[in-house]
Amino acid sequence: MIMGKVHERIDGRLRDFIETQPIFFTATAPLAEDGTINLSPKGLRGSLAVLDELTVAYLDFAGSNAETIAHLRENGRVTLMWCAFQGPPNIVRVHGRGEPVFRDDPRWGELMAHFPEIDTSLHGLRAIIVVRAELIRDTCGYAVPFMRYEEDRDLHGKRFAREDDESLSAYFEKKEHVATSIDGLPGLPLPLPPTPVAAAH
Repeated sequence: MIMGKVHERIDGRLRDFIETQPIFFTATAPLAEDGTINLSPKGLRGSLAVLDELTVAYLDFAGSNAETIAHLRENGRVTLMWCAFQGPPNIVRVHGRGEPVFRDDPRWGELMAHFPEIDTSLHGLRAIIVVRAELIRDTCGYAVPFMRYEEDRDLHGKRFAREDDESLSAYFEKKEHVATSIDGLPGLPLPLPPTPVAAAH
């Protein structure tokens, strides 16, 4: 029988594995029994950081919905997952509690310092998601196929580079499931607070 392993902290080879993956997945759900479960892929090199042995954070960029933000605002439950598509097989999951940190939060500048590789002006950055781990585990990943990473797409940056704070807020206000989730939960607070000058690259 193939068994997984529970880890007490994110460090060593586990941290290296998480930080080198070009894609990860985030899963959330509302408290309602019939609520819509959400699963999202997250990419862009440098948009995720391990803050300490029990905390990770990633940048939440412009998009046409805000299910993750809405679910975290309601209940905080979240699971992050990384798969090895190259090299030895492995799947890592971090189960924990997350929160969206918005631009007007006093922690914004300190958190942004963990993402020096990302030009946030290109992507319509709207929040930083901070996740505190409650359970860290890995499993074999034997059935995950080999797939080759080539490069990040540049389409997202090209699309949102032309937006400023005002136009980005207007874009979000036109989307049905940004200010509120599919199930009617509060999502991204609008209008967006101004981008702090120190956070712009």
